[in-house]
Amino acid sequence: MKPDDRPDTLETAAAVLSFDELGLNPTILGVLDDLGYEEPTPIQQAAIPLALTGSDVLGQAATGTGKTAAFALPLVHRLTTVQERSDAPSSLVLVPTRELAMQVSEAIHTYGQAADTRVLPVYGGQPIGRQLRRLARGVDVVVATPGRAIDHLSRGSLRLDELQTVVLDEADEMLDMGFAEELEAILSGVPESVQTMLFSATMPARITTLAGAHLTDPVRVTIEQDGPTAGNTPQIREVVYVVSRHHKLQALARVLDVEEPEAAIVFCRTRKDVDELTHTMNGRGYRAEALHGGMTQEQRDRVMGHLRSGATELLIATDVAARGLDIDALTHVINHSVPSAPESYVHRIGRVGRAGREGVAVTLVAPREHRALRTIERHTGRTMQIEPVPTVADLRAKRLEMIRASLREAMLIGEDLDSFRPVVESLGEEFDTVQMALAAIKLLHDETAGEGDDREVPTATLDRARGAATKGPSKQSGRTPRKPNSRLYGTADGGPGGDTTSIWISLGRDSGVRPKDLVGAIAGETSLQGRDVGSIQINARFSLVEVPTRAAQEVITALNRTRLRGNRGKARLDRVG
Repeated sequence: MKPDDRPDTLETAAAVLSFDELGLNPTILGVLDDLGYEEPTPIQQAAIPLALTGSDVLGQAATGTGKTAAFALPLVHRLTTVQERSDAPSSLVLVPTRELAMQVSEAIHTYGQAADTRVLPVYGGQPIGRQLRRLARGVDVVVATPGRAIDHLSRGSLRLDELQTVVLDEADEMLDMGFAEELEAILSGVPESVQTMLFSATMPARITTLAGAHLTDPVRVTIEQDGPTAGNTPQIREVVYVVSRHHKLQALARVLDVEEPEAAIVFCRTRKDVDELTHTMNGRGYRAEALHGGMTQEQRDRVMGHLRSGATELLIATDVAARGLDIDALTHVINHSVPSAPESYVHRIGRVGRAGREGVAVTLVAPREHRALRTIERHTGRTMQIEPVPTVADLRAKRLEMIRASLREAMLIGEDLDSFRPVVESLGEEFDTVQMALAAIKLLHDETAGEGDDREVPTATLDRARGAATKGPSKQSGRTPRKPNSRLYGTADGGPGGDTTSIWISLGRDSGVRPKDLVGAIAGETSLQGRDVGSIQINARFSLVEVPTRAAQEVITALNRTRLRGNRGKARLDRVG
């Protein structure tokens, strides 16, 4: 039952000076003090006291707001009050991805060290035998992806009968990934008395429906990103460059050379795009690594270690793979393509400009992506500022500024300069000192120049009134754009099939689905031919396929009535950019 004096909705939390005022156990407060935590974030201020009273909580807060601690600390607090623990878990945390499962587990382990908290991450891609042995020995908190949780439930290795708390973290992402049925199955098996906390960055109708079915008289906590605390104002410079699809790679390289990010995430739409772009950028001399759902956990951990240590400067990733990542050194977010869901754009750029630091969000927009751009503008309530792609002159000016700074530093430090004096003195007999300096700077400038630095990037313009695009002036006269990849039918600007649309299907590798199954179903049941089908991405539990926009609804209807590898799935427009 909800106490009579408890509000139904908390839009903001009262000012809290320290964690001491939240009601947490002194043991936990000692851990937080050792970790250097001084002041709880707004979501922590609002959610922790509610969670400690046993209330169901419906929290809306974006990535990076501290919501993991908002539910993890109450879970650990409850364990400190229990004298004897059962082998069955008392808490279950459901998350969309392996990366987030590891992150949440590490946080709970850190907060619960003094209480000997037994936490186990449970996700696909890890040997299930190890998970079975750990569950048999007994755990306090299980952090699981929905698919692997269902697997353990079917084996009888995961018990729900003694659960006291269930947490759904990034609930909107779990639904977008097609886990609705798994969540229903899991939640229907928990005790009626269980406390349920649901956290989501967005609150669409499907989230409120899920909450209405499984939360009892919840208090809704909403933390707006537009209201940061003093001194923590996000400083994000948003830039949009309009270029054709064929010139996005050249534009990306130019932006990186001019911006010089310390660490950046480049978001792509599919795994294939991630792998191809990573390979290409490494070939151009950038230290880039890929991150997507097709990688093993060991590979993902290695990539993140390289980024945090500075060994990698570019992380090229899909939205799902990057979900939950929090990288302090991140300075730039680059959208290689405009996300189809405006929420995804907000989540992406929110990874920079935190804690008062400056950040840059760059979006490369093809003329055909104008509708997605307008959708983002309506969602954010601000007009995106379109700027011209940096020119060769901009790049040269940036490089010269770098050389000037390096020379000034060398002269200020003065290390080992005398060893070069004989060269200067001998040349000084023939040439003016200024001439020598100019020649040296030119050699240094040419040494740092890269391939294609002397070519302008052709730009395009968006007609916001009509959504039409016209190519801007190009200084690459005589160059012929390469032909589009034949597998990406209709993706070239003004191509034979026009725009393409991505279709999401709830069947993937686990159902035995192969690319030829999707192509065969579409070609056999619609007016399209096999060559009309664009890129195909098959994940463990879902697939994505690009088709001409004009035939998208026809394809969805056909796939919803067709069996793939003997299984009937659900098809809809893809909502993840």
